[in-house]
Amino acid sequence: MSDHRPNVIVILCDQLRRQAVGCYGDADAVTPNIDRLAAEGVRFDSACSTYPICVPFRFTMMTGQYAHTRLVPGIEWRMSPAERTLADEFNEAGYESIYVGKWHLDGGHGRMGSAEQTNRTPVRRPYQGRWQKWLGFELRNDPHDTWYFEDDDPTPRKIDGYQTDGLFDLALQHLRHGRDKSKPFHLLLSVEPPHPPYIAPADLQAAWADREIQLPPNFHAESEAVRAQLIAQRRTYYAMVENLDTNVGRLRRFLTEQGLAEDTTLLFLSDHGELLGAHGLTSKQRPFEESVGVPLIVYDPRRPDRAGAVITEPACTEDLFPTFLGLAGLQPREHLPGEDLSYLIAGERQQLARPGVLLEFVAELRERVPFYDEVWRGFRSRRYKYTVKGDKNGAHPWQFFDLQVDPYEMTNLIDDAAHRASITEHHSWLRDRMEETLDPLALAPAFGHPSWNQWR
Repeated sequence: MSDHRPNVIVILCDQLRRQAVGCYGDADAVTPNIDRLAAEGVRFDSACSTYPICVPFRFTMMTGQYAHTRLVPGIEWRMSPAERTLADEFNEAGYESIYVGKWHLDGGHGRMGSAEQTNRTPVRRPYQGRWQKWLGFELRNDPHDTWYFEDDDPTPRKIDGYQTDGLFDLALQHLRHGRDKSKPFHLLLSVEPPHPPYIAPADLQAAWADREIQLPPNFHAESEAVRAQLIAQRRTYYAMVENLDTNVGRLRRFLTEQGLAEDTTLLFLSDHGELLGAHGLTSKQRPFEESVGVPLIVYDPRRPDRAGAVITEPACTEDLFPTFLGLAGLQPREHLPGEDLSYLIAGERQQLARPGVLLEFVAELRERVPFYDEVWRGFRSRRYKYTVKGDKNGAHPWQFFDLQVDPYEMTNLIDDAAHRASITEHHSWLRDRMEETLDPLALAPAFGHPSWNQWR
């Protein structure tokens, strides 16, 4: 490793649950390159998407702020150009900032209609978060028909072939020929797969079509037809993940060939998970582990002594902004609510002072979509997960799971007298975090603790 500041690459995929990667224990997943990244780096075992849906995750990753401070809904929301972003921090530190792929902070369907129309409409330069190099698009949700835009050019450009392959191609091409080689760089590479629709490259789709897969104990389908459909979708999901893994390997080989490997810190993560039949549900939004649990893997070539380390401390989306900076030896200009996890990654700390992390679903603007009428908050500690749910009149205790003995969250202990002390403690932690961050949700009194924001 040279004495220069490291390059920082973040690979962000969409809707990849933590459990669907080999190094997290999935025997069906074909992810040798991601697994190798974890074996040579550091793996977070309890990383959580604070607000498990695309837009708010991206807002928080980009600003370091809780989404409830801006009342960010689950989808169809445009980030103000006034927000101080990750790119601002890296730009001011002398880095070249490069954004490639899905953005989803420009209003999406709500501003522009269909996914196809949205994909053909440029994100205007003031709304690109001040990334110096932009090879991006708002969203598409069709990996065989994706277009992107370069900088402030309003001309859409088609990605040839499968989206994941094409976006990695764009990133590698810019690193090879387009970047300012006098500066370190921060690249954020954002791909949609394995987000639905479940479509994989043809060869992988065929290879997975009849493959036997294991179903988790909390898998449930309401009929044989639905069961067959979910299993088919799970197979394609694995195929999409395998394609993603192949591209991770391709990127690592490129960094070695270009002489960049020893100067580049690499992170792999997802914005949220996917239930795909767990608890009889699909999609994300919910506080179950298949939804909030995400992979977070960090490879820092300066720390070979940390190879294979597993960090069990709960991490959250708010930690990403300060951690990306911390890995580059930088600090945010302003105080932020998240923790710089680079100290854990380096082994300089073993534990954080906080007891756990806040989870939330702030608002849903679409009728007939989960959490339109009621929303939820939660607190994830090292062993337990506690949630409340309610409307403007106050959220009430909802769920309590012992993740150590019940990792698939099949036994809700919220009314279990034997766990009353732990439930009370978690309610206190949740209420404290809501008050600290001025969360607008009304929380009803419970377990001897007063309400928060409740008017009567």
